[in-house]
Order: sequence, then C-alpha cells, then structure tokens
Amino acid sequence: MCYVSSSETSGRQVAIRRQLAAEQGPRMTSCLFLGVAPRPPPAALHLLLRRRMASNRAFQLRLNPLTGDSEWLVVDEEEEAPAPSQHKQLLAATSYLDMLNDTARNRAYRHAIDATVTDPTSCVLDIGAGTGLLSMMAARALAAAGGEGRGSVSACEAYLPMGKLTRRVLRANGMENRIKVFHKRSDELRVGVELDSRADILVSEILDSELLGEGLIPTLQHAHDMLLVKNPKTVPYRATTYGVLVESMLLWKMHDLHSNEANTEDGVWLTPGTENILSVKLQQHAMQCDALEDEILLLSEPFKVFEFDFWKRPDSHRETKIEIKATADGHAHAIISWWVLQLDSAGSVFYSTAPGWVRQSSGVDLPQCVNGMKDWCDHWKQCVWFIQGTGAPAMKDQTLALRASHDQTSISYHLNINDEVSSRSPKSDHLTLLPERIALYGDKAWRSALIGAVRNAMSGRSSPTCIVADDSVLLALIVSSLLPSSKVITMFPGLRDKGFNYLRAVADANNFSMDRIKVIGKKASSLTMNDLKDEKINLVVGEPFYHGSEGMLPWQNLRFWNERTLLGPLLSEDAFIMPCRGILRLCAMSLPDLWRSRCSLKDVEGFDHSVVNDTFGACGDLPGEQQGPCLPYYVWQCGYNKKLSEVYSLMDFNFSEPIHSCFGKTKVPF
Repeated sequence: MCYVSSSETSGRQVAIRRQLAAEQGPRMTSCLFLGVAPRPPPAALHLLLRRRMASNRAFQLRLNPLTGDSEWLVVDEEEEAPAPSQHKQLLAATSYLDMLNDTARNRAYRHAIDATVTDPTSCVLDIGAGTGLLSMMAARALAAAGGEGRGSVSACEAYLPMGKLTRRVLRANGMENRIKVFHKRSDELRVGVELDSRADILVSEILDSELLGEGLIPTLQHAHDMLLVKNPKTVPYRATTYGVLVESMLLWKMHDLHSNEANTEDGVWLTPGTENILSVKLQQHAMQCDALEDEILLLSEPFKVFEFDFWKRPDSHRETKIEIKATADGHAHAIISWWVLQLDSAGSVFYSTAPGWVRQSSGVDLPQCVNGMKDWCDHWKQCVWFIQGTGAPAMKDQTLALRASHDQTSISYHLNINDEVSSRSPKSDHLTLLPERIALYGDKAWRSALIGAVRNAMSGRSSPTCIVADDSVLLALIVSSLLPSSKVITMFPGLRDKGFNYLRAVADANNFSMDRIKVIGKKASSLTMNDLKDEKINLVVGEPFYHGSEGMLPWQNLRFWNERTLLGPLLSEDAFIMPCRGILRLCAMSLPDLWRSRCSLKDVEGFDHSVVNDTFGACGDLPGEQQGPCLPYYVWQCGYNKKLSEVYSLMDFNFSEPIHSCFGKTKVPF
C-alpha cells in the first residue's frame, strides 16, 4: 500500500510504500496518504457514530485501529475550550479543507449569493454551515443591499466540533454578531423558537459526489414544510445529473469477480455457480474518473438523468426511462455519472463535476463552471455504477434502454435486462466488499501467492489447527479447501455471522465440511484453550483485512501483529505466522493537485480562514514545526503524480515475535 506525508517547505510529499508479505510477498492494492488530506475512504474517518446527549455536550465513537475497540469522545460546546488532538484528527479527515480550496466552487457561490440576496429585509437560512463561508457571503450581500439591522442570517451546523470552529471563523471576520449559529440539525430548528420567522432565502451545500447521499432530499422536504416561505429563493437553484456509458476492463475487474476468478483456475471459488454471492454493493461508487481517461471507451454521448429544483419541495422517489444511442461498438461495463449545479435563478452561474475528458470530447453542450475553469478537487468526484456480469453488448447506432430511479439518498440504474436481477433483496449469506478488494480477490497473482504460502506452511503437518485472525473469507476458503483434515477457526471481527453464513453457502463448491469450521465471537484476548478444545494453534493467517476499516494508515494494519501477540500463549512451538513480516517502504513524490487541495488557507472570497489551518491539517506555510496528520489515499486517485526518488525500506516488522516498539531511519536522495 502506498502513503504520503507532507513536506512543509517544498510542497513535495513523501510516499511510504508498505507491503505486508508472506514468503512470496503477495501484491497489495495501492493506497496513498498525505500528511494532510482531502476525503479518504469512509473507514479512515474513525467517526462511526455521533450521539447528541445534552444541549451542551455531544459524544463521538472513535475506533482504536490497533485493537478494533471503540471509545467515546466527549465534545463540549464551551466555545473557548481548546480542540483536543483527537478532534483535530477527525476534522482533518473530512473534506472541509479541500472544499475551501476549491476556488471554482467558492466563486460560484459568491456570485449566486450576491445575485440572490438583494432585498434588505431578507431572512437567510444556511443549512450545514461548515466554517460559515456561505453565511458570511449572505451577511455581506445583505449589508450591501442596506439590510444591516433589518434582515437576518441564521446558520445551523449539527456537528459540534465543526460548529465550534464556525464561531472562531466568524469572530476572526467580525461576523459573530451578524450571524446566529445553532448547533443543531435543520430538522431540530423551529420557527418561533430558534428562528424568528420562516426564511425567504435558503443557502446550502449538502451535496456529495452522488448528489443525494448527504440527505439533500429529506433536508429540503423538511425545510420547505417547516422553515421556508412559499416559493423561496435558493442557492443553489437547481441540480442536474448526467451519465455516460463506458467500456472499461479496469472497472469490469472491480465488480465481476465471478468471471475473473474463473480465469484463475486455482480451484477456490468465492462466487460458485451463477449466484453472485460476493460482490460490490449495488450503489454508485465515488471515483476520480479523470484518472480513467486511458482506461475507458466512451459508448455514448452524455445523457441527462434527473433534475432537482431546490426552490420547491422535492419528491422522495422518481423514475425515468432514457433511450441511449450507442456511439461505438463495445461492452457497457459501467455508467459514469456527475452533476451540474445551476446556482442562480437566471441561469448564469454554474458548477460542474464532469470529468475533463467529457468536457473535451463530448458533442453535447454542457454547462461549464464559472469562467470555464475548474481545479482538481477531491471532495466531489464522479460516480461509477457497475453494470452486472460481463456488461451489456452495444453496437454503434443501436438504441439502448436505460431505466433510472432515485429514492431519498441514492440514484440507481437498470440497463436493458442486465441489471434486473440486482433489484432482488440480498440474502443473508450475501457479502459486499469495496471495488478495490473485489479486483484484488480476482487477481491471479495475488491468489496464487496466498495459496502457495499456505501450502508451504502446512507441508508435512497432519490435522493442523488454523486461525484466520482477520475478515479474509478468501484465506478461510483456501485453508479449508487445501487442508481437508485441518480445523479452521475464523475470528471474523467485522463480518461475524455474515462471514459464517457465507462460508456455509460456498462450502460444497469448495469441497469442505462446515463441521471443521468455527466462527469465534470473541476477541483474541479472550480466547482460551477451552475454545480450542485443548489443541494448540499451528497456523495464524491474515491478509490483513478488517471489514469496515478499509483505507487505514499502513501501520494501523499492524492490528494483525497485535492479534497474533494476544494469541501467543495458544500457539504451538512451531506455529507458522502468515504474513510473517511487514515492511514499511517510502518514496518521494510530487502530487501538485493533492497539494493544492490541501494548502493552508488565508483569504477565501474575502474572508479570513487562517484559524482553521491547524484543525483541518493544512500543509504549507504553517508556523514552526507544525505538521498535519497522515491520512490514506489511493495514489491513482490523487490527480497528477510523479515519482521523485527510488523506493526505500524504512522499517521491518517481524510478526513471529510479540509486538514491540520499532524505529527506522533512512535518507532519500532525489
């Protein structure tokens, strides 16, 4: 896996490559870190749950990556209380900094708000205020219209650590007395209590890469029902989603595990038969699709899918049928989608998340960003919807029928008859994994390395006892099918009963009996010889992979080392540990796009944001030795990248020994 830490002086980043390897060093999916970062995969946020317990206090649940345990963090509403380091880590792992560095976004909102807030008596409501940027834009526009003391601006920010930062930004800009801030969700606001009257202008930015995933529809529904006047003005005014059909072998490998593992011919079946029992989740997956330009063949022109008007109450569910004319021969493996915001009612201010290759090659006239410019950003990506199986065949000039539908939080597609099976409810034994892991599980070299390592480890042993210490269903199948006389204990700390149900469903196809497999619902620290029926463990294996904790920092995967240490008293003298060691590697890289999106902030559309740099983990121009946290990223998803040095080994972890402190140092010549 690949990671990055920032250099404060030069803007160069140091990529750390880590490979947890068995004897043959199986290949891991590449992943990247920046010492400060945009939006990482969800698990890297360490924010699993937030529960508001009282008017002045909130509790957050944070994961300890080394043990898998979780702990409650208390967030106090007291404004002057310093932000603890763990809260800074949580905020640095969000996309706020990347959004505030998105000049095209900020400028579009400024132009639209200036054009919309023209009545000096306006009551403006900002839902999901963040740092308060949109609220300050509205207050400035209100003052320019002569509305100081007559109109009002109210802002709500439900995430308490963010709400405290909002107040700091407002004070830094002399706006603390011009904007009312509420640490509440918008559906907790009441007219006559928090709000003096219904608002006639709504400004908001509660959009994700898919558009709907942050609760746009239910938020707008409640706002129109309870908080806004009839026919309010809104910024944005409208959002339109678009899509395009593509052929891509890379995207195909990310979802069609059944076809790919058939090509491996190794006798291990994760998806036996025709039933897709292990797959990606049926949803749109956010990806930086500009990186796919050389990996795709366009099979259609862009087509419009849905329009969402912010100025009126949206429907919870809609469906539309679209006829698409194929522009080339091929197999449609996926639909790549994006959206375009019309921010003002006059239709003069737009923002688009379309990939660059669509804007350059399309014959369709698509709205462009303000001034036609858009920098690379990570907070809004494009989305990929995988077409089931081997894809839908298409011939040039053929008309394909697409059915699109949306509910309150997502958009889904059905192309011809190919995706009809996906509308059925998943069974209890059905597992879903991220696209990158599906691609890894279908990789012939990776599977061959694991199978070879297990065979070598168990050579000459009779009736061994094996523990799968993580959530690897692949290793559970390999051990069970290769060693018919073995006893297999699976920890499955994340999958739990789902993992057991899955193994039971594929047991016959892999020629093993479930009588030899036991799923332990305990932590390694609680395991005893009674659980093992007084038999010592001969083999401890892991990828390592912990379901729900994808996108961790490289050293956080040392959880496997910790688990192996806790199992120490139960191991036989000649027990084999796989992987047997871990290597922390690094190289220097230039990542200018990612760097720009994580730069320290100063002026953002006329408002000072320098007070947020420390909390958000900004890079560059920071005082003293201050540095941001390391966060995980896939290198190929980070825009332009260039390797500046060779790859060097920094640290070696011997998993045959109990876990202990390690230290490594190296020089990196450029």
